[in-house]
Amino acid sequence: MPAPHRPGSRRATPTFFIGSEEDEHTGPGDSGMRTDAELPEDNDEGDSPPERQIVVGICSMMKKSKSKPMTQILERLCKFEYITVVIFPEEVILSEPVEQWPLCDCLISFHSKGFPLDKAVSYAKLRNPLLINDLNMQYFIQDRREVYRILREEGIDLPRYAVLNRDPDRPEECNLVEGEDHVEVNGEVFQKPFVEKPVCAEDHNVYIYYPTSAGGGSQRLFRKIGSRSSVYSPESSVRKTGSYIYEEFMPTDGTDVKVYTVSPDYAHAEARKSPALDGKVERDSEGKEVRYPVMLTAMEKLVARKVCLAFKQTVCGFDLLRANGHSFVCDVNGFSFVKNSMKYYDDCAKILGNIVMRELAPQFHIPWSIPTEAEDIPIVPTTSGTMMELRCVIAVIRHGDRTPKQKMKMEVRNPMFFDLFEKYGGYKTGKLKLKKPKQLQELLDIARQLLADLGQHNDCEIEEKKSKLEQLRTVLEMYGHFSGINRKVQLTYLPHGQPKTSSEEEDCRKEDPSLLLVLKWGGELTPAGRVQAEELGRAFRCMYPGGQGDYAGFPGCGLLRLHSTYRHDLKIYASDEGRVQMTAAAFAKGLLALEGELTPILVQMVKSANMNGLLDSDSDSLTGCQRRVKARLHEIMQQDKDFSEDDFNWLAPTSSPSLVNSMKVVGNPVKTCDKVYALIQSLTSQIRRRLEDPKSADLQLYHSETLELMLQRWSKLERDFRTKSGRYEISKIPDIYDCVKYDVQHNSSLGLEDMQELFCLSRALADIIIPQEYGIHKDEKLDIAYAYCLPLVKKIQLDLQRTHEDESVNKLHPLYSRGVMSPGRHVRTRLYFTSESHVHSLLSIFRYGGLLDEEKDQQWKRAMDYLSAVSELNYMTQIVIMLYEDNNKDPFSEERFHVELHFSPGVKGCEDEENAPMGFGFRPASAEKTDPGSLEDLSRDEPDRAMLLSEPAAVRKRSPLIRNRKAGSVEVLSDASSKASSFRFFPSCPQHPPEIKQSGLGFEGCSMVPSIYPLETLHNSLSLKQMDEFLTAVCKSGGYSHSKASKALSTMLDSQSQPAADAYVPQEVLSSLVSLCCESDSCTAGPGQANP
Repeated sequence: MPAPHRPGSRRATPTFFIGSEEDEHTGPGDSGMRTDAELPEDNDEGDSPPERQIVVGICSMMKKSKSKPMTQILERLCKFEYITVVIFPEEVILSEPVEQWPLCDCLISFHSKGFPLDKAVSYAKLRNPLLINDLNMQYFIQDRREVYRILREEGIDLPRYAVLNRDPDRPEECNLVEGEDHVEVNGEVFQKPFVEKPVCAEDHNVYIYYPTSAGGGSQRLFRKIGSRSSVYSPESSVRKTGSYIYEEFMPTDGTDVKVYTVSPDYAHAEARKSPALDGKVERDSEGKEVRYPVMLTAMEKLVARKVCLAFKQTVCGFDLLRANGHSFVCDVNGFSFVKNSMKYYDDCAKILGNIVMRELAPQFHIPWSIPTEAEDIPIVPTTSGTMMELRCVIAVIRHGDRTPKQKMKMEVRNPMFFDLFEKYGGYKTGKLKLKKPKQLQELLDIARQLLADLGQHNDCEIEEKKSKLEQLRTVLEMYGHFSGINRKVQLTYLPHGQPKTSSEEEDCRKEDPSLLLVLKWGGELTPAGRVQAEELGRAFRCMYPGGQGDYAGFPGCGLLRLHSTYRHDLKIYASDEGRVQMTAAAFAKGLLALEGELTPILVQMVKSANMNGLLDSDSDSLTGCQRRVKARLHEIMQQDKDFSEDDFNWLAPTSSPSLVNSMKVVGNPVKTCDKVYALIQSLTSQIRRRLEDPKSADLQLYHSETLELMLQRWSKLERDFRTKSGRYEISKIPDIYDCVKYDVQHNSSLGLEDMQELFCLSRALADIIIPQEYGIHKDEKLDIAYAYCLPLVKKIQLDLQRTHEDESVNKLHPLYSRGVMSPGRHVRTRLYFTSESHVHSLLSIFRYGGLLDEEKDQQWKRAMDYLSAVSELNYMTQIVIMLYEDNNKDPFSEERFHVELHFSPGVKGCEDEENAPMGFGFRPASAEKTDPGSLEDLSRDEPDRAMLLSEPAAVRKRSPLIRNRKAGSVEVLSDASSKASSFRFFPSCPQHPPEIKQSGLGFEGCSMVPSIYPLETLHNSLSLKQMDEFLTAVCKSGGYSHSKASKALSTMLDSQSQPAADAYVPQEVLSSLVSLCCESDSCTAGPGQANP
């Protein structure tokens, strides 16, 4: 055996070879050997390696052994002076017997497609080298069933799963029952969404199946082809051949984490966009998939250690899913390297070299000692501390444009309805909601059967009215399929039948039990609504500062930069209404620049809060205040005389200009209702004439509506608006306005007469009725607001307070982040999509709850005047709260945290409103004195923060957000921005008329899609303490004590203990939350999700 290299001598040029057994220990100049790579170093002792080297053999397919990561690591490994690397040629591996393979002391060998693992195992038995990765365990890694078995035995968290083995010899493992929204595998039920994985780990055709409530279909994942890694398919049925693992879908907010171990004590983690989200692979300018290193929690590091040891793979990759505050392993890939990370290459080579030297140096009598330096130096990321940083954005947003909501009630007594009611458990609560396609199909079958019986036997005792049965059938047959989003039926048990309203009806009333059937349809998001939501999401990015590289010079570059580098903590919540959920999904698509269908985005990004009152309203839980208010409104609107001064004082005690103007337009409410009723009659007559015209037989209206359906909704309003006694049903006014607004915007091409007059009159009536339904006097407005949105208020308070980032958040790793100058920066975004009632209520709380005194604060007085002039909270109305941190201020100072409140009334009306109220712009300049020490000079921030002001004017005009300086609690426009006509996000300052669409929200390329009003700043100099004390007082006034809050939120949030130290929120501000659990943003999950 050659003598070991002399201690202290210099190592020759780091070299690794491709060779065979005979020439393994000869120099690179001898026959049969060639140099595979050399590094330029001074070489004083010739080209020969030392007399005795530890030989590390690389036995894998050439595509792997010659890959860039492997080459980079082997070059570094060769810098160990006693290590030589030999790569086994692929032709030798495939063709030669193992006896002819090169000799080595340490073997790095791993399976990939085409690799003869059996021969590698035989070679290891023959030569007995030190194995970096165990070879026998690699058989198990090729079978997902074995991988899951080992993980389970090691106590590692997995998604809930079941194995379907289609093996003739084991029929007991092949029991599959497929339902519409679930599968049952060997007795284990998986509700959609669920994942279907082939048992063979080499098969990457993994499918995710979505529930019908989210649109159905499936996402089909595959090994990356170009820039695609998955595609959406409308197919909803599982595969019928082959063996699969079925597992619960884990909602990860569109992010996957890949972990790479190098020994049990080292793990590198990278996050990437989930391939299931939209299937588009994000690539950088060099065409490589974009991934960003993230920090593992202590528990995840323990999981990495367990995986490494359990599979006996020193170098091992596996996939982590972060969901519901926990981490789950969903795949183990075996030998895997990180791509494009110089720091990882250094670490990996150093660790592997140390392992080899520790194990083999003693037996070869090579002098070597274990390095004492730490492998993973802990670094605490810091912020610049010289500017005010955006830390939190909270937005409450109304859904987008929808079809008119419609409702039909009928009392039913046929036994088939009672059977259906019992089948789905209606007697447990006395109420039943039917939304699933199978349920609606059964109801449709009943309606068809009853109508068929009625047609055959005119004297049969079918108590259901024929016209209503026909309407029930027509609505259920709409669109040709059930989606579960656009129709629902509610059944309520009436033990003594429905109470009658007149004495005549009372005489014929039956005392036996009945069911009240309420059919609701319409109210679904229109294509215009999707465009509005997506465009607003795209524009919303512009509130976030920064951006560089591929994003520089484009609107919203800062948000995309933050999100793609996993410094953006985003959660999106929506009520359980389909239109609200689809609005949230479309908004997310625009916000994050996603592609493809909305269903995968909805399932993965949008969380539903439908079980806790956060965004949904339960009418049964409301106080009697709203019912009393509606009764008073009904009374005053039945007066057949012009509104008197007393009426103005009584109906508009807040002297709201929009309300006063509407009352002046209406004048005599009964006479105005007479006009509206006559116009509706004229409208229905015109539609009937169109139906009789053969040219209009196949006329298609907006969103696939027909003239017949249009006539049905207007005829129903005509019947319901005026009662038999001649009085008007005031509660139908919002529905009339809803319908005429829809037709004026979307069906104006019909050219129906008097439509515009009907629109103006019904809008004036609606502008009185709708806002006043939420309270006439201030105390009523607050009482009703508390009933609607106190849980949301408490959630917003927690969003602002809980700023200490828990370990479940993806945090960028500062050591490995290339091109990211501020890995410590983290922005928290919470988006809440809901209906009109919650937006009205939340705005009432801010207006009347005592946040600020109008007499003492002129900015707030101007804001209140502006809000009083807003007549309608239209689709896409936004209430936005932004939290900033000034790192120059003392951590416990009130001045460290700065809160801004913004508002937009949503989409513009059907006509250009010349008298639309104008606010004072988004984050306007102020005359207050500024503190130079607090200036946020975005132009001199690090590259990922700001776009240079020296860009051409044309580029700046494309970006609605101008780089400005933020001075303390105000924002001062920079010289460059003032020269650019003060362009800003959602431009609507007084010098710009509303029709100017500088922000890109005009949607000029989209037919019949109105633009959205700009955000207006209500106040930009609030402290966090002010806002927190206000929200605490609101909850207290609403009877929402801390103990009650804790109980209510426990169903919505995963409880975690409050961190001992919180350098982000002043301690005195947190004092009101001592008794509360911290938030982890886990709500009742969206369609099919377990938790967010």
